[in-house]
Amino acid sequence: MSGAASITAAIKAANADGRPALIPFMTAGHPNREGFEDHLLILERTADVIELGVPFTDPLADGVTIQRSSEVALKAGVTLNWILDALQQSASHRSTPVLLMSYLNPLLTMGYKTLAERCPSAGVAGFIVPDLPYEESAPIRAELEPQGLALVQLVSPVTTDDRMRLLCKASAGFVYAVTVTGVTGGEKQADHAAMLAYLDRVRSVSSLPVCAGFGIRDAAQVREIGAHADGVIVGSALVEVLEQEGDLQAFLKSLGGKDNV
Repeated sequence: MSGAASITAAIKAANADGRPALIPFMTAGHPNREGFEDHLLILERTADVIELGVPFTDPLADGVTIQRSSEVALKAGVTLNWILDALQQSASHRSTPVLLMSYLNPLLTMGYKTLAERCPSAGVAGFIVPDLPYEESAPIRAELEPQGLALVQLVSPVTTDDRMRLLCKASAGFVYAVTVTGVTGGEKQADHAAMLAYLDRVRSVSSLPVCAGFGIRDAAQVREIGAHADGVIVGSALVEVLEQEGDLQAFLKSLGGKDNV
């Protein structure tokens, strides 16, 4: 099974169990490099898909919490190369699909061909690249697709109907439905009913699962938004647990996931 197909299959398996797929996010190497493998193992137990952030100096789509985590990881020497090396060491023990959320610059620096060739042995199933417009994505697609790797497309509440159809058709793995017109970790959208109607609109267009992210912080939101999406992405709240040296496993279990069914 390709990486892209494994992402879709994991989300559909969660839905078949009567729940939205849980996709937790953490910045790789935060709060320290030494704990990365242990944190990854905890995510593996509960997550349906794991999203790992590649730290970057100018994370335009991220709020202050994930910005802080990127700064900490960068100061510790975390790079895309280090992440792939670390993932490769544990790949044979993982069964949960792993997505890398990266801005474009680190991918360009490594080179798309090298990147795509390294991903299968590292157990990486695909990428989310928030600063890559669809119109400029052909070069990376040309390298990812032969390796079966997903390039997940993002849509938002202000995406037009025509563009939403384009992006949903172009996506692989799932469609990322951003729930707010802002950055990660922000407040809930003021017009809550409109946000839920927007998620329904994305699902009506997409043949792939639709997963909602940005601003989802607790079990109540997971349940409510999960009734209008196939999966939920929880990032800033999880990063805060790690910052505060909280109980990561207890937090994940509170959100639901494959370990709770």
